[in-house]
Amino acid sequence: TFNTSNVTKLCPDAQCLFAFYGGETAYHKYLIILQFFNVFMFFWLANFVIALGQVTLAGAFASYYWAFKKPNDMPAFPLFSAFSRALRYHTGSLAFGSLILAIVQVIRVTLEYLDHRLKGTKAEMANEWMNEVGCCFFPWCQSSWL
Repeated sequence: TFNTSNVTKLCPDAQCLFAFYGGETAYHKYLIILQFFNVFMFFWLANFVIALGQVTLAGAFASYYWAFKKPNDMPAFPLFSAFSRALRYHTGSLAFGSLILAIVQVIRVTLEYLDHRLKGTKAEMANEWMNEVGCCFFPWCQSSWL
């Protein structure tokens, strides 16, 4: 329907391209790597936002807890001041902690995918390897060799 629509009349340089796996261009060669990068960045940024929110709330509660004279020593806007303190002093620590969590989460997702793909096969060595490695990343794992 792209060729029959009026899009080509409004924008003559417009074209409809279908991206498929297995092409010869650089885009097609690195498509899987780019998808892993997107998943990794999603985990990293989601963990960073969660950590920033937790540190902001902790700072707001701490400003109330450590105030000697409760109404006078507290800041006017405790959440805003805690958020600015978190951005100024703790951004690097939050980003590094989020990076570690994102790496572990990508490994866990990859292992879950491999476990799902190997579930119906008769590859005993692969199942044993998944059993041993999976216990490092899945605390609820009940390995047969433990």
